[in-house]
Amino acid sequence: MIPPLLDTFKRLITNTGPISIAHYIAESNAHYYARRDPFGVAGDFITAPEISQMFGELIGLWLADIWIRAGRTEPVHYVELGPGRGTLARDALGAAKRYGLVPSTHFVETSTALKALQLELHPQAIWHADLSTVPSDGPLLIVANEFLDALPVRQLVRTQQGWRERMVGLADDRLVPVAGSASMDAAVPADRRDAPEGAILETSPAAAAVMYEVAGRLAAQGGTALFIDYGHAEPRFGSSLQAVRAHRKVDVFSAPGEADLTAHVDFSALASIAQSRGVRWLGTEEQGRWLRALGIEARADALAAFAPAQAAAIHTARERLTGEGQMGVLFKVMGITAPDWPDGAGFGPTA
Repeated sequence: MIPPLLDTFKRLITNTGPISIAHYIAESNAHYYARRDPFGVAGDFITAPEISQMFGELIGLWLADIWIRAGRTEPVHYVELGPGRGTLARDALGAAKRYGLVPSTHFVETSTALKALQLELHPQAIWHADLSTVPSDGPLLIVANEFLDALPVRQLVRTQQGWRERMVGLADDRLVPVAGSASMDAAVPADRRDAPEGAILETSPAAAAVMYEVAGRLAAQGGTALFIDYGHAEPRFGSSLQAVRAHRKVDVFSAPGEADLTAHVDFSALASIAQSRGVRWLGTEEQGRWLRALGIEARADALAAFAPAQAAAIHTARERLTGEGQMGVLFKVMGITAPDWPDGAGFGPTA
């Protein structure tokens, strides 16, 4: 029998000392996603594609619109990072097909359990462990919904002695956050080093690496990418690390591998990385504002008229996706495109 991950961490820390927050998240989420379907009412959380078909449909129409205006280049490839059950891809590709966009389908996924679910909806798809094996012979239409938030973050904390890496240690046989011993002042941007004692700075080298690779591929091949996640458009201090199990927040360190660990995405840092690769940053919009600009209200009305018995549920779903107290403000949509591709709908002052 495989020992619980908590026991494994305790032995590791006892034998070798504290481990980084990033190490803790990476191991915990790899264990968590490998063997389960975490989505839906019976799972631990619900993502936007599972709330309503409108979400995926509008993404598909957005991709079809920008692809048509870019010249309908073929071959073209739909690439989704962390596609969950495949629900978003089903709805997006179904909507895009009505306008002539029928790309090859590629999923970047490492979970065996989720691959099996994706295969049921997308038997024609091609799976990849990372972006390195995605085709290089045409434009890429990349979508990443709630993908970046599950990648490991590194945390630095300001102590009396200066900046230190925030680690995971042991106290009274419990996992607890502790400050490391090595100086990390050089890793903190000069304009942020004078933060007060106790301030925490989060960075995600893993998310930065993904953005660097995506932007490089778009610059070389053409195409566009949408990153949709909860996070912030401006830099900030503080720990955003959280654990969710059975739709409730739980202690981050109590049951590693048994809860979904996530952190807010720093979209400002990712936009700078993308632009450093020569692609165009379309903007980072609140999800509610972006979906309204794409016509979610009209789509909800049309669906409700077609199925009056479901009208209340349809409008509740729309509100959940766009409402200020729901997903509308906390979740952001960031778009980037190849240098010679057009602007995308929903970004900019008229969004």
